[in-house]
Amino acid sequence: MPDALDASPYDALLLLSFGGPEGPDDVVPFLENVTRGRGIPKERLKEVGQHYFLFGGVSPINDQNRALLDALREDFAGHGLDLPVYWGNRNWAPYLTDTLRELTADGHRRVLVLATSAYASYSGCRQYRENLADALAALEAEGLEPPKVDKLRHYFNHPGFVEPMVDGVLRSLADLPEDVRDGAHIAFTTHSIPTSAADTSGPAEAHGDGGAYVAQHLDVARLVADAVRERTGVDHPWQLVYQSRSGAPHIPWLEPDICDHLEERHAAGVPAVVMAPIGFVSDHMEVLYDLDTEARAKAEELGLPVRRSATVGADPRFAAAVRDLVLERAGAERGQEVARCALGALGASHDLCPVGCCPARAPRPAAAGADSPYA
Repeated sequence: MPDALDASPYDALLLLSFGGPEGPDDVVPFLENVTRGRGIPKERLKEVGQHYFLFGGVSPINDQNRALLDALREDFAGHGLDLPVYWGNRNWAPYLTDTLRELTADGHRRVLVLATSAYASYSGCRQYRENLADALAALEAEGLEPPKVDKLRHYFNHPGFVEPMVDGVLRSLADLPEDVRDGAHIAFTTHSIPTSAADTSGPAEAHGDGGAYVAQHLDVARLVADAVRERTGVDHPWQLVYQSRSGAPHIPWLEPDICDHLEERHAAGVPAVVMAPIGFVSDHMEVLYDLDTEARAKAEELGLPVRRSATVGADPRFAAAVRDLVLERAGAERGQEVARCALGALGASHDLCPVGCCPARAPRPAAAGADSPYA
């Protein structure tokens, strides 16, 4: 048996994700959860839900989270880390509040949170922290003493997140016809967000054009492109592009969109494109629809060979990275000097989100940050 690893003061890990429907009857209620408070009519939600209905009303995200849970538990057990792993979602079962209630009933008092979003942004970080605060407040209203929760730092540049994406791009390039392979362009994709949200992403000192959100994605794209060049000897051109835009058309969002980008690259004479979804942890609905369905249809219309590389998912290297992040944060909480593993130019992200980091559209309490009411 391996020597036991020390996760104290933490006694549980919570995988916190977005959630998704698991059948046709779930689609509209799920979208009602996602859009609560925006006053969107049910008929409009049914239209939006067509993406899900194309896949039988089932989002792959829940099964992918189950696979990640299995990978984490296997890695922890195999390395002597005695830390139970729970799972809660923002918008579908298992709901976050129910999971925190279960954690509390099981006697856990210090909980680390792994969000399935690797980068800084309101929707990718602070909104999760707001949901945590809402759930903790709900437990308090029930007369329970909620656990103290801390969120693991952003892991966009951890080797265990980056290296599987490098391998995915290499596999996609190898799958292209030989006569177009060396000239292939790499389109690194991530979720588009309003430019106002991008500009205020990350700590206040990172605010500006694109904020931390764009800077972090560009750093990862460079890491992957450089690794591909080192392993193949070919310097592939690349660009960061965006997908999955929603919201009112008059509000500026990050561009270019992947489909527009494919048209532009084809017009410029690029012989092939690899779409690399570096902004996503797993192959969930936005990857399946926006890339595998919509963007692929655009490429076929253009006669442009494309391949889509895999996301990290439940890769064992990512599970090992989570273990590394858990031990790093636990050591820091115990007052130890810890080595923080990070690639690229930006270094390791902060443990505690500072005041003004990824500010909310309207003031709301957020847990696991410097401004948390649950210190």
